[in-house]
Amino acid sequence: MAHRLRPVGLDFAGTAPVRHVFTREMSVPPEAVYRALADVPGWADWFPQVKAARAVDASAGRDITLSGGVRFRETVLAAEEPGVYAYRVDVTNAPGVRAIVEEWRLTPAGGGTRVRWTFATDGTAAYRLFMKAFRAGQARAFRDAVTALERRLTA
Repeated sequence: MAHRLRPVGLDFAGTAPVRHVFTREMSVPPEAVYRALADVPGWADWFPQVKAARAVDASAGRDITLSGGVRFRETVLAAEEPGVYAYRVDVTNAPGVRAIVEEWRLTPAGGGTRVRWTFATDGTAAYRLFMKAFRAGQARAFRDAVTALERRLTA
């Protein structure tokens, strides 16, 4: 059953009780990476856990379906080309979660881009414990997604 989450702002990315921050460099410029992040339907082509993605509310929001059936209705909090793309989860069917913000920061690195993904969340004690244990899985998912995106953008 879907439930509404606490409406947090972009500052939550720095203050959430559980924060996972991952960084990786890509050989493509920030503008290309940003365009891929802003192309919501394209996420299903390069982020393996994303099974369906569509922009809603004139691109001010996103509907995301992950493998396993977890669904998110999101609000885009920042779309600042070429440096920041961030969104908040407003409604989900995932149990125990109370708030989520994801922030993608892109900075030039040589001839490419340093990608930093912050996954910031809060929830019940059981949810927070699960998310701390799930960090390694998220790190793998991030690595695989950035690798797939880089292949896609350099093909």
